[in-house]
Amino acid sequence: QVQLVESGGGSVQTGGSLTLSCVVSGNRYNNYCMGWFRQIPEKEREGVTNIYIGFPGGGTSAYADSVKGRFTISRDTGNNTVYLQMNSLKPADTAMYYCAIDPRAYCSGGSCRCRSLKETDFTYWGQGTQVIVAS
Repeated sequence: QVQLVESGGGSVQTGGSLTLSCVVSGNRYNNYCMGWFRQIPEKEREGVTNIYIGFPGGGTSAYADSVKGRFTISRDTGNNTVYLQMNSLKPADTAMYYCAIDPRAYCSGGSCRCRSLKETDFTYWGQGTQVIVAS
């Protein structure tokens, strides 16, 4: 059974930084996509970033426009962990953050990447970690 556990959330001041972690267990897929999403109450879950894990194309990532240049996704495949480094945080970044797995990928021209940042494309989800950015 695939399980994802997020950690690293907390409260920071505007301009501060946080690093979220997502530890994956029970994953039987060799080529898959990891994504980070966020959600505030009464709003739809928003895709933040994703990274393809596999071959070829491993490490290919994508970001939502709202976080480009501030957030960085990375992975430690040896520890089955994906990280989200968040810098220059703003109050608008306040949300519950979730990691998720899409076991499928988009492959073309000899390389692969994540299919999308759409919530509906991701199958497995963690329970979330709360991030609060105070103004």
